[in-house]
Amino acid sequence: MKYYSILSYSLLLLLFCVPAEFVYSHGTFTTPVSRIYNCFLENPENPTSDSCKEAVAVGGKQALYDWNGVNQGNANDMHMDVVPDGQLCGAGKELFKGMNLARDDWFTNEISPDQNGNMDFVFRATAPHSTKYFDFYITKDGYNPLEPLKWSDLESTPFCSITEVELNNGNYNMNCPFPAGKSGKHVIYNVWQRDDSQEAFYACIDVNVEGETSESEYRSIGSIVANQDLSPGDKVIFRLFDENFSDVETIKKKLNANNFTADKWPFVLAKKINRKSVNAKAGVLNNNEIVPVKDSADNKIYIPSDSNFSFQIDIEMVNNPGDDDDDSCNCEEPGTGSSAEFDYNYPENLAGYTAGTVVKAGDGNVYECRPFPNSGWCSGDSFFYEPGSGLAWQDAWTILN
Repeated sequence: MKYYSILSYSLLLLLFCVPAEFVYSHGTFTTPVSRIYNCFLENPENPTSDSCKEAVAVGGKQALYDWNGVNQGNANDMHMDVVPDGQLCGAGKELFKGMNLARDDWFTNEISPDQNGNMDFVFRATAPHSTKYFDFYITKDGYNPLEPLKWSDLESTPFCSITEVELNNGNYNMNCPFPAGKSGKHVIYNVWQRDDSQEAFYACIDVNVEGETSESEYRSIGSIVANQDLSPGDKVIFRLFDENFSDVETIKKKLNANNFTADKWPFVLAKKINRKSVNAKAGVLNNNEIVPVKDSADNKIYIPSDSNFSFQIDIEMVNNPGDDDDDSCNCEEPGTGSSAEFDYNYPENLAGYTAGTVVKAGDGNVYECRPFPNSGWCSGDSFFYEPGSGLAWQDAWTILN
């Protein structure tokens, strides 16, 4: 069955094919995702990004299978002594030397502090240990990613130190005040020192800091990342999880001959998320409005600033029957044929028009039904306006082209 995730593979399946020592390792960050865990998620046997491919070429694929073992057994708080400059991301170990490559194209987490200036971090603990501290450092302004990361590239003191953590569904959830004034690309460097052993673990997290969002009701939790072209008939699946990693929403988009390539499918998925999700929006945030854009690299997932969701994007290949969903009928699906990226050719399903419904009208233009109360004016009620027709159609519709 060809079914996989861009942001996560099934650990249950992988436990059957990785070396036994995998299960004795200890953990890393999944939110924001650490450098090594992202490469693992891309697939150790055949990573998709240039950075992870080079990491495998330099250090081998075994390092990615051991993503939760980036450690030093005798650190005992002496981290600068056991982890040399230029080897921070690999914890000074030969096995993980591929993580130390000085590049500016490692997968970058798009992050922003919440309204209180805080950031959430999730550490996946595959073998929990008693904690002395989780120390979070960030690179100084002006850090050059094309130079090997040194201790002197980090701010001298951690911006956050967590000394008490509780395991929740296999995760340590931590909330940290984020350093004010940081923006742009940085590396967050984490040190986890055990207090029941001299052992310590290390992680590099590549981020792009968008700045504080105090004037916005939304915050970004990541981007829709397209690593490859897919095939007509494949499905891209948006899955939203709550703070306990329980499923909240699942939204599927079946691709067609017009939108299966990597430069197009994030846009159509973002549009469907905005039509179907009640907890998240996708696109570009501008003046508190979130609008999908055709540039595949710019569509981000936003949630209310006071909420705590995470997400992943799965792919279901065309030869996998999958589960039934609203895109699985044998009829022409919305967004195919002459109506390429639209829900309906007006006036199809007139009574079903709700906020976010996109139609192609007889004038050749594309229109989107505006939010309530205007959405009632799109559906044939007493205040119905035909898209593009009459003096007040703009009260009900937004023209998209």
